[in-house]
Parts: sequence; structure tokens; C-alpha cells
Amino acid sequence: MGLQAMLEKVVREGDLTLRLPGGGELRLGDRSGPPLVARITSAAWAAKIAAKPGLYVGEAYMDGGLVLEQGEIGDFIDLIGANAKNKPRKARNRLQLWLRERKVEANARRQARANVAHHYDLSNDLYRRFLDEDMQYSCAYFARPDMTLEEAQLAKKRHIAAKLAIAPGMKVLDIGCGWGGMAMTLAEETGAVVDGVTLSTEQLAVAKARAEAKGLAGRARFSLTDYRDVTETYDRIVSVGMFEHVGRPNYQEYFDGIARLLKDDGVALIHAIGRPEVGVTNAWVAKYIFPGGYSPALSEVLPAIERAGLMVTDIEILRLHYAETIRHWRQRFAAVRPEIAALYDERFCRMWEFYLGIAEQSFRARRQFNWQIQLAKRVDALPITRDYMGDAERALNHPATRVA
Repeated sequence: MGLQAMLEKVVREGDLTLRLPGGGELRLGDRSGPPLVARITSAAWAAKIAAKPGLYVGEAYMDGGLVLEQGEIGDFIDLIGANAKNKPRKARNRLQLWLRERKVEANARRQARANVAHHYDLSNDLYRRFLDEDMQYSCAYFARPDMTLEEAQLAKKRHIAAKLAIAPGMKVLDIGCGWGGMAMTLAEETGAVVDGVTLSTEQLAVAKARAEAKGLAGRARFSLTDYRDVTETYDRIVSVGMFEHVGRPNYQEYFDGIARLLKDDGVALIHAIGRPEVGVTNAWVAKYIFPGGYSPALSEVLPAIERAGLMVTDIEILRLHYAETIRHWRQRFAAVRPEIAALYDERFCRMWEFYLGIAEQSFRARRQFNWQIQLAKRVDALPITRDYMGDAERALNHPATRVA
């Protein structure tokens, strides 16, 4: 299908004028929404976009093959998202999907470390410019719509801590600890001793320095360790925003590992991005942002949990919380864009604008969400109603109850 035929079939909503190489022009949509004018700069880019829009629209925007002459990139991405439902659905070959899983999502130790470095070993100065003060790079929890990003990220950590029912002195494992914020909050506010593991050298250095500066180095300890190589057992295990990097071929190994590392009366909480049905990672995101990554449907996760001998004791779906989180990131990124361009270049800024834009849009309008799954080995590991979670969360939000 040629570019014009494809676009006229798909772009039915919005107001897009597309200027083509050679002087032609397409007027697309139903004239709703802000008027947008974009230009494709060459026949080669037009052919690429027609052949694989999921990859080449983003790549063209990054590399100057698609220039937005009127309107904002966020509005352009919203238009793409609004019309995604009109895109013909291709039948997926089961063998091709299986081969893709094994090739792209295998995430053996060396590849897993390389995939992590691709995204998380970018300059810490980049992340400091648009994340909250605690450098939480995962879905926040907006208990109130007027929360600041800092408040919502702290609420997320306390929401998880409450579910884990941590008592002072418990040993906690944080798989994929990032820059250490979750581990330090658990150590500081619950009295736990937390081991955080990461594959990012940049994150590790910051986490260690932050724990040392806060006087928590003895209770919030960090190492460059693959979760598959951890040998101790723990009262509690937490993992936030890491499971998306495990890859489907490794789900059984992952949950077998949780079972192996969890004490018999222990509790785990896994927080990850999910989707409502089995799918594939967007080609542009897989190439430029999260190589080897995949956000699963619950139907892909639960069988591995059951085979590992773990019991699902609670599931919560967080809807729209990540859309609001990314909205804050986008606004902060835009506010310091010249500084980020100085750190990297204009191409990098366009790549991240496109990434944050499609990420927010996918959570706001295309049904992606976050899930939190609580796991245990024993049926009596936790109170028999969820009331304890609310009680613990309220206690954590009251300064007088914090454990120093």
C-alpha cells in the first residue's frame, strides 16, 4: 500500500496537512483538534514510513525526515494515537513471534547488562533534570489529583511499603533498585535492611553515594548484581519497573528465582507495566529506547507464578497513574530542553520528546497500565483482609510513626 492510500485509510480523526516531497499535499482527518502541518523531506523517507510506520515515523522525526511545521509534537503524537485503531491488524505468525521472543527478549546476562546500559547508563545529569528529587523513574501514585511529582513518587513508595507489611529489622531485596530511592525509603521509614541490586554502573554509583550521604549505608546496601546470582533469602522482595526487561523466555526463571530467594513466610511485590492482551513491543521503542524490553499481559505472567509455587495474594491495576507521571516528566523535560541539548544534541532531544510523547499517549488512551502483584508462599503470610494496607499507608504518611 502506498503512503497516500495508507494515510487516507488510517488518519480519519484530527486535522493534519502533510506536505510531500515533490510539492504534493494531503489533507487528512475530520478537522477536529489543533491544525497540524508536517512535511516529509524525501521520497526515501516517504517510502520507509509507508512500509513500516511503527518504526519510521519516530525515526524520521528524529533524523529530520519528518518536520513539524505547525503545531506541537505532543499534538502530533495524540493524533497518531487517536487513529491507531484504524490501522489494519496484521495476523501474527506464531512461529515468527516465538522466534522474536527468543532472539530479542532472551536477555542472557551479557545482553541484559548491555540493554540496561543502553538506557540507564545515560548521564545521570539527564535524569536529574526531569525526574523528581528522589530520581524515581517509574510510575508514581497520585492519591490526589493535585499532587506534585515529588509527593506522588513518595506516595508510590509508601503504597508499596504498606502492602509489604515490613517490620523493623526485616531483610528486603530490591531487584532493579535504580538510583536507590525505594531501598533508602524502606530502610529509613520501616527500619528494614535492604539489599538493592542493579545492572547499571551509573545508577549504582549514585545509589551508594546517596546512602552514604544520608547515613544509611549500613541499612541500604547496593551492588552490581544480576538478580539470578543473588544467593541469600529475604523476608521481603520488591521490584519496581524491572520486570519489563526480563523478557518472556525468562519469566519462569524469574519467578523461580523469587521463590528461591523468598523465605517461607516472606512476601514479594512486583510492580510493572502491563497490557490488556498479548502483543509486541513497538519497533521504534525496541530499537531506540528499551532493547529487549516487553510489557506483558497478566495471562503471560500468572502461569509462571503458579508453576513457581507462589500464591498471588493481591493484584492492583494502576490506571492513568503513569500517564500523569509522564506528563510531569514531559513538562520538566521541555522546561530544560536547551540544557539537555547541550548535554547531547538536537537529535537526542527529538528522540526523547517522541519517546515521552508516545509513552504518555499509550497510558492515557491506548490501555497500557501498571500492575502490582503481591506474592507469598504461605496462605497465612499476611492479614486476611486488605485493611492492613490502608492502616499501614496512613501510618507511613504520619511523620510521628516513622522508624529512624
